[in-house]
Amino acid sequence: MYNNQELTIRPINENDMKRLWELIYKEEQPEWKKWDAPYYPHKAIPYESFIQKNGDWIGDDSFWVIEVAGVVRGIITYYWEHKPSQWLEIGIVLHEAGSWGKGIGTRALKLWIEHLFESMPLVRVGFTTWSGNERMIHVGEKLGMQMEARIRKVRYYEGHYYDSIRMGILREEWKALHQ
Repeated sequence: MYNNQELTIRPINENDMKRLWELIYKEEQPEWKKWDAPYYPHKAIPYESFIQKNGDWIGDDSFWVIEVAGVVRGIITYYWEHKPSQWLEIGIVLHEAGSWGKGIGTRALKLWIEHLFESMPLVRVGFTTWSGNERMIHVGEKLGMQMEARIRKVRYYEGHYYDSIRMGILREEWKALHQ
């Protein structure tokens, strides 16, 4: 568990599951999906199906919740792009529009990246987003990440093509900026 004032990131426990379902899968077209890879389909699912499919989230080191003042507001994750070379990518979703634009995502990602560099022999941490998600790109810049790749016009959404954006930071760059 990591804290920054009223913000906490921590592993998921059983008590979080109902809230996570409400945030992620209760609605067919949630507002947050317009920013989180909207070019991939999203489908609402019943709570019982969610529990059967996602019960392994509990205690998963790669999938944590973001709490603000004791209320789960989103998730923070990592996945292996290529584990043998320690190539890890991160993700974040704040599921309620009321949580956006307040620095919560930046603070949560800072805690998450600190945790990952402390707990794993990583050389680099990065994420992939799309050019339509300007807030996420700005968060990466605030954290000192570099734009490492821009794959032009490969994401199609609502009649427009967008670029895929890959950002990252090396361990030594992180230490120089945040220690």
